[in-house]
Amino acid sequence: MFFHFGGELWVFALLFLAPDLSLVGYALSRKVGAGFYNAAHSYAAHVLLAVAGVLTGLALLWQVALIFAAHAAFDRGLGYGLKYAAGFRHTHLGTIGKPVRGDC
Repeated sequence: MFFHFGGELWVFALLFLAPDLSLVGYALSRKVGAGFYNAAHSYAAHVLLAVAGVLTGLALLWQVALIFAAHAAFDRGLGYGLKYAAGFRHTHLGTIGKPVRGDC
């Protein structure tokens, strides 16, 4: 859909991993990290951005929304869900990765 409506490959390539910059929130705390990650990977935020793009006529906004939605779908496909404040490994899709000593 992105490319069908005139999206440029270089924009897609540049922005596809941008939502993962939200991981810097984990440097502050688990709770902040989970909040940043979930805000960047929530489909609700992408829908709002797409609607804003359509209503304002700014194609770049809905194109960015499609890129970020594609990224979120890719993460879900790999098993990375929205995060709980308990830590990065704890997601709405279940626990990811190998157990760590002392991790509940």
